[in-house]
Amino acid sequence: MNKYKIVSLVLSLALLAALVRLVYSTEVRPAPASEADVVLRNIHSRKSVRSYTDRAVSRTQLDTLVRAAMAAPSGRDMRPWRFVIVDERAVMDSLSARLPKAKMLADAPAAVVVCGDLGVVDQEGKPSVNWVMDCSAATENLLLAAEAMGLGAVWTGVYPYEDRMAAVSAALGLPEHVVPLCVVPVGYPEGDPRPKSKYKAENVHYNGW
Repeated sequence: MNKYKIVSLVLSLALLAALVRLVYSTEVRPAPASEADVVLRNIHSRKSVRSYTDRAVSRTQLDTLVRAAMAAPSGRDMRPWRFVIVDERAVMDSLSARLPKAKMLADAPAAVVVCGDLGVVDQEGKPSVNWVMDCSAATENLLLAAEAMGLGAVWTGVYPYEDRMAAVSAALGLPEHVVPLCVVPVGYPEGDPRPKSKYKAENVHYNGW
């Protein structure tokens, strides 16, 4: 091969490399997700998870969940929520046996029991009238945090069912002024649970009914 052919080959390769770089540099790439996109995706990805693997959930993770829960809004900033974290197998099994609607506790590695403290009073000595709403907001924060952490969780209702409230109070030794709102089993999802689409345009009204 003479030098002219070699030069032509080198120039052709250089031109090809330049074209490849040009195509790559002009390729349409998805923009990085904004903080709003990340938050909204997490909200719409949340689902109720009722089956779990045997992988353990650490106390650090459980602490992260309740920290997120306590970032919720609270009426008059009274924060009447209380949280009982359960990660002992015997207690989990006891709750599962006492709560027919929460049998998945037998398979979950941990749970968070969200309670309202009726002993919390304002400056006038009056208890919170918003404890159910406050604890519900805290529970939703907890569920969203679990989704963001790759965990699965499900809200199992306790309040206002007298039999369920009595069962949870007995299993956990709750004082009389602490009322259980719900039990949230937590674990790593088994299988591939998917969120439900719940949006309905007919449920939305602007500026009145």
